[in-house]
Amino acid sequence: MNRGRLALVVVIVALIAAFFAFGLNRYFTFEFFKAQQAAIDAYYRANPLQAAAAYFAVYVVVTGLSLPGAAVMTLIGGALFGLLWGIILVSFASTIGAMLAFLASRFLLRDWVQGKFGDKLKPVNDGVAKEGALYLFALRLVPAFPFFVINLVMGLTPIRTWTFYWVSQIGMLAGTIAYVYAGTTLGEFRISFELILAFSLLGVFPLVAKKAVGRWRGRGEMMNNE
Repeated sequence: MNRGRLALVVVIVALIAAFFAFGLNRYFTFEFFKAQQAAIDAYYRANPLQAAAAYFAVYVVVTGLSLPGAAVMTLIGGALFGLLWGIILVSFASTIGAMLAFLASRFLLRDWVQGKFGDKLKPVNDGVAKEGALYLFALRLVPAFPFFVINLVMGLTPIRTWTFYWVSQIGMLAGTIAYVYAGTTLGEFRISFELILAFSLLGVFPLVAKKAVGRWRGRGEMMNNE
């Protein structure tokens, strides 16, 4: 491992260790948000741009380092910024963070993994090279695996960085909308019809998406056979 990669590993490990060593995970809970809601709302009203920029930066770091808390931050984003700005901030921050994790995985691990297991990974590499965008899109729509795992694993494949970015941006958008919408009702911290509907959509959406992707693939195969 060259010095550049070693330095990056040291930085990443140090940041993750500091996150847990200093107990920063306690700031990514609903309990903390509820306790500080009045102060956070007051700061946002007085400094909307600074608050949005700070939220965006923290979200990118959390997702880029694959730290716990992204789901809670998404809901809080809806509660704090509302539906429209919550969606915009979360969508771009989550995708940029995912791309950083993807690039870190590719820079640090891809050569070693491909060199050691390249023969076994050939079918995967060929599949990603052939329909990488569709494969990633299906994973984003139907989150069978945690998003941070997808980010890291896709970094080991030949998929292009730009393809990973735009497919992730689109593929995660529906889930982002549902979570942010749920967050807009959490800002009131009460059970409501809208809150129940939002979480119902979160449960139903993966099933609908799975069927849609299956039909899309089926049509693609029929067109290829004609």
